[in-house]
Amino acid sequence: MQAEKINWKVEGMTCANCALSINKALEKEGLSNISVNVISGDVSFDTIGSNDVVSKARKRVEGLGYSINDGLVSQNKSKQSRPGLSKYMIRFWISLPFTAVLMLHMIPGLHLHWLMNPWVQLALCVPVYIVGMEYFGVSAIKSIRSGIPNMNVLIALGSTAAFVYSIWGLFQDNPADFLFFETAASIITIVFLGYYLEDVSVARTQRTIKELTKEHVVMANMIAYDADGHEHVFPVENKALKVGDLVLVKTGEQVPSDCKILSGEAEVNEALITGESVPVLKKQGDIIIGGSIVSNGNLKAYVTATGKDTVMSSIVSMMKKAQTEKPPVQQLADRISAVFIPVVLAIALATWLINYFMADISFQQSLLRAVAVLVIACPCAMGLATPAAIAVGLGRAAKNGILFTDVKRMELFRNVKRMVFDKTGTLTTGKFSIEKYHCLIDDDQFKKVVYSLEKFSAHPIAKSISVAWKRKDLLRWNSIEEIKGLGMKATDREGNHYFIGSVSGIDDDAEPGHSLYVSINNKLTGWIDISDEIRPEAKDLIAFCKSQGIETVILSGDTEEKCQKVGHAIGIDTIVANQSPEEKLAKLEQWSAEKPTVMVGDGINDAPALAKATISVSLGEASQLAIQSAGVVLTSGGLSKLPTAMLLGKHTYGTVKSNLFWAFSYNIVAIPIAAMGMLHPTFAALIMGGSDVVLALNKTLNA
Repeated sequence: MQAEKINWKVEGMTCANCALSINKALEKEGLSNISVNVISGDVSFDTIGSNDVVSKARKRVEGLGYSINDGLVSQNKSKQSRPGLSKYMIRFWISLPFTAVLMLHMIPGLHLHWLMNPWVQLALCVPVYIVGMEYFGVSAIKSIRSGIPNMNVLIALGSTAAFVYSIWGLFQDNPADFLFFETAASIITIVFLGYYLEDVSVARTQRTIKELTKEHVVMANMIAYDADGHEHVFPVENKALKVGDLVLVKTGEQVPSDCKILSGEAEVNEALITGESVPVLKKQGDIIIGGSIVSNGNLKAYVTATGKDTVMSSIVSMMKKAQTEKPPVQQLADRISAVFIPVVLAIALATWLINYFMADISFQQSLLRAVAVLVIACPCAMGLATPAAIAVGLGRAAKNGILFTDVKRMELFRNVKRMVFDKTGTLTTGKFSIEKYHCLIDDDQFKKVVYSLEKFSAHPIAKSISVAWKRKDLLRWNSIEEIKGLGMKATDREGNHYFIGSVSGIDDDAEPGHSLYVSINNKLTGWIDISDEIRPEAKDLIAFCKSQGIETVILSGDTEEKCQKVGHAIGIDTIVANQSPEEKLAKLEQWSAEKPTVMVGDGINDAPALAKATISVSLGEASQLAIQSAGVVLTSGGLSKLPTAMLLGKHTYGTVKSNLFWAFSYNIVAIPIAAMGMLHPTFAALIMGGSDVVLALNKTLNA
């Protein structure tokens, strides 16, 4: 039985402990391949079996205090009054007036006798405590039941200790010495504010990706023909389109889905995909991406992909996948976060015991120190240090036309020592033209054979020949096959064998140095020379690599002569030509084992080698197979964005390290200070909330 992928949007996660709780809850239901993203709220898992398993998993997660949206909720349930992050601000504004009044007696020189009445203080504190426990208390109890206590356990215990101790003080001879109602209220109020600021910060990092993931309903002008052959255009939603449908896209309209142009020319703005605002000229035979805008011109096109099969959907799914992954630097933080709450509880208990029984500190001062330890500890900063930085890095990359499909590669960029390039379509433009050709058979028959073979190939050279020599009369093949790294071979209905490709695919002795050779029944019938210009940005990229101390290599299946010509023109260090896909794969395995190696390619032949490199990079115009094999996709600007991708990867890793440094340093310094009585719980709450603000500020300054 095949596993089914389930996707949820979970609201209410605030830190790594939340993600761990949900992960553990799903594991208890026997689910596998679980992925929890604390930043975006995306949760996915595989399940095999009945819907009862998913239903039980939902109840278990909702039992922890989180709300789930799987897209199947009814309209009534989906009409929630406010998003989850605003709930903190609502509770903050409810609590603030009561807390502000309670805090007035702490202002020097201000004497409000009525406020010194302990019963008045109780009346002011009770509403705040109820609001706080309705959230922190409930969440704390549910997290304890799950086996992974969360941050709210510390807040609930700290505020409850101060509140209960104050109530006990009401019945003592001198109540004023035992009242800490303002402490309980201020902890709850300030933490609500801190949670709100934290959520606002996290939401800000998601704006670019949310814009991409937003499902746009576009009205398409669908073309249909009646029985008399008359053309009719009528509007339909893009959701209703199917592959093969004909559409008309006019100036100012959005392309409803991925399409191929049948007729017309237009300037198309693909900024949503590529990050480039300059429109690109598109003409007959070109692919236009769903979501792009026709700036000027009218196009007739047919739909090539819809729904999840479109380029936009592929990008969105890869970005979501990248967000859920954790680079190696995050593993230490996750291990510490998993045991952080129990350790803090133990430290708080030890603080009270040591201060009261060993240091001869009063009971109430010992209690305040323990409460301060509970309140000031902040696992959220550690839990969010890496995902927050990664979310910013991914968003910034998307704006620059760079897609990280494997977030681990962002960290690995800092160690790159060798960069390997395919030649055709990577260092060169991939826009080929027939420079010259020679045939040993009839000229028209030669072109017919070549077109009939190349029409079935996805290689860029084959596509360029098909456009140049397009014709209606084709040879009919009994079988046809594309041999990776060699060319196309076919057999006609009479049993004749045809081949077009590199010299290694020809049995006859052929004059070397030409791009393609054509044979019929293993007899050479002609050759073709293809010209391809070097990308204008290639030379600058190689100069950048040299400035970074990175070795550069051409690894190509093309001839030695052509590889040498390109390599010398742009300053490549090493040239390895005439390589089959298997040989490319072996070379990449060897080189990646020696030192961190980047492979940049764009063709079907490059897909295996891309998969074996330390970091694989593909261009946006590459084959779909190459894109799926790559860890980084440059969706615009050719190679010009590769230095940006490298520097962004290093920068993001640096931000992660600094975030983790500040998060760890904060807890290492703050907890001992609180344990020694140098911090009142109210100020501890302020500093705890501020730690997330500092993290957000560091993230923003490094964005």
